Amino acid sequence: MSLNSSDDNRTISVFSSKLTPAADICVGLAILSVVLLSVLGNGLVLVICYRRRKKMVGSELLCINLAVVDFLCCICFYPLSILSSFHHMWLGENITCVYYGLGCYVFGLCGMFTITAISIIRYLKTCYNLANTVWLKGTNIRLMCCLIWLVSAVWSSFPLFGWGEYVPEPYGLSCTIAWRGYHTSKKDAFYVICSFAGFTLVPVLLIVVSQCRILYKVSRFSYSLSARGIRNNLRHAEKRISMMFFCISLGFVIAWAPYAVVSFLFIFHKGHWYMAPEGFVLPALFAKSSHIYNPFIYFYFNKTFQRELRSLLLSFYHKLGGNRVGVHISAGQQAPHPIHIQLQERVCIQKRNFDLSQETHSRCKPKSKSISSSSFVPGRQVVACWGSTSKNGPTIMNK
Repeated sequence: MSLNSSDDNRTISVFSSKLTPAADICVGLAILSVVLLSVLGNGLVLVICYRRRKKMVGSELLCINLAVVDFLCCICFYPLSILSSFHHMWLGENITCVYYGLGCYVFGLCGMFTITAISIIRYLKTCYNLANTVWLKGTNIRLMCCLIWLVSAVWSSFPLFGWGEYVPEPYGLSCTIAWRGYHTSKKDAFYVICSFAGFTLVPVLLIVVSQCRILYKVSRFSYSLSARGIRNNLRHAEKRISMMFFCISLGFVIAWAPYAVVSFLFIFHKGHWYMAPEGFVLPALFAKSSHIYNPFIYFYFNKTFQRELRSLLLSFYHKLGGNRVGVHISAGQQAPHPIHIQLQERVCIQKRNFDLSQETHSRCKPKSKSISSSSFVPGRQVVACWGSTSKNGPTIMNK
């Protein structure tokens, strides 16, 4: 087939970038930054959750599900968009476009449904006591997570069977649902309207109403206790948790609101005259930023995450450079060449001097464990590591 045919020209115009080469590189670098920050932050959240998996409650499984959604979406799909930005056209054309659009829509619905479930459960826990006995059990939360993934996968697969379609976005470096399919057929129009109303508008309304009710309830309860002169640590902890989930929900809604508005306008307009391609890029990049900030919200509001992060960093420090090993040969009567192996671990003790004329300093105190062996292999060199502190015999540097 010649390259001058109308089909090929249509294909090239659809899958080629509508931006300048400099703008394509900027888009690729922006998505790369989102991927790196999201993988780092959500990876830390998953590691910390794995370390304290025996202490977790059922409601925290939804936070893990949200971290898994953000982590996998950035690893499995966004690299394709980054490579396409650097090549100034969508790579793989139709096959990769369907793969990218389907995967991103599945994970986008999972993230939205997860935050909706978190908001509803927090509302039931705050306003109704039955939530503690019924809704917050680990088995129910696991079933809810499985149901979220199932509904998202089933609804996202409809375009594979003729209900809707996955096509490149107007700027050409990403793929999504064909929102303009509203004008092509009744099946496409039904799928587009249901996707926007039932799977976007309704969850957002549930999130906003639930979080507003939670904040009203918590603030009213805190005010009543403060008016009576009662200080309660449990009240403060509940307020911090409510603020944490409120920030997560509000951030998700704010990040996806511009993209939803642009997509809604794109449904009812047949031409591109009302918005330049750059007008679609910024809302799409802003929506992708929703994968970044959840870990920072966890670490800021949740003191448990802060303690676990410090413990994790300290464990890495001790594994990388906090231990010392020394090998010594001691003189003795029990064996001709007894060997001492000394393991030293640095423990830094802060020593504060209360004299105003001296500065605060730290002293590192070694803790040592020695392992002795009476077997010695002749002809093999023994090397002392980082010096020796043993008083039992000299340090041997040669045979």
